[in-house]
Amino acid sequence: MKLFTSVHDVPNIKQFVNDALALKASPYANQDLGKNKTLGLVFMNPSLRTRLSTQKAALNLGMNVMVMNMDKEGWALETQDGVVMNGSTVEHIREAAAVMGEYCDILGLRSFPKLTNRDEDYNEDFFTKFVQYCGVPVVSLESATRHPLQSFADLITIHETWNPLRVGANAKPKVVLAWAPHVKALPQAVPNSFAEWMCKAQQENMLDFTIAQPEGYELSEDFTPGAKIEYDLEAALSGADYIYVKNWSSYKEYGKVLTYPDGWMMNNEKLGLTNDAKVMHCLPVRRDLELSSEILDGPNSLVIHEAGNRLWAAQAVLKTLLEKL
Repeated sequence: MKLFTSVHDVPNIKQFVNDALALKASPYANQDLGKNKTLGLVFMNPSLRTRLSTQKAALNLGMNVMVMNMDKEGWALETQDGVVMNGSTVEHIREAAAVMGEYCDILGLRSFPKLTNRDEDYNEDFFTKFVQYCGVPVVSLESATRHPLQSFADLITIHETWNPLRVGANAKPKVVLAWAPHVKALPQAVPNSFAEWMCKAQQENMLDFTIAQPEGYELSEDFTPGAKIEYDLEAALSGADYIYVKNWSSYKEYGKVLTYPDGWMMNNEKLGLTNDAKVMHCLPVRRDLELSSEILDGPNSLVIHEAGNRLWAAQAVLKTLLEKL
């Protein structure tokens, strides 16, 4: 693996999960791997968990870390070729990415979609050009269409907390991705990525996967092969063992917030329809809009545990990349 942008870059997800849990048990066992190696973290957009967990993961592996907040500290980048740069852009991505590659052994990049042009966002033009020009291995810290480090941590969390001997539990967990309300249009990157990883895990017979959303909020079918699609939240919750709560804007009417019926926020009443399900969210979360405080502060919430596993997901990815240098 020389690039980490999606589940498709991972040869064996079961082994990858086990690798991450081995690192969790022994965080500092591989520090020689990162000695005299530098990780550069490049952020075009804000970050909390992704920045801190990836930086800590690199330190655990003995790496040096440099962080560049391009949206605040860097030059405005031009991404189009063949243009005369007589406008607001100061540096071309060809030079910027190449220079970063000169300074770093591995680079991480975060770049959100604009949510105005679906083709532009889903072509991943910015991310693809950065990978092309930097000349070193790249980790996606979230792109326009995916957030693989988050989804990997989610799968680690499900695997780690699943107890098939629990009273009334199925042999494998039923996992539900449940759409939730929000005050603004959010990207599809997290749900796309979560669906992609869960569909792959379903193919490996690790779990059963359902997506519940109002009509009009269907994700691209490229990310949901084999998922059961449900438009009735209560029906989807029946027998669920894990509920992954997340908002996203419409893919069909790209970037729009459509009308939807009431009753899509998860609370304890809806939790009663499940198999005493654990509840997950990538964070940050808007309390009592996306997800009720009674769940977040209650015994079924895994959001902090899940965020903690971001560290081991990042460390497993960096370890694999370092081994290939």
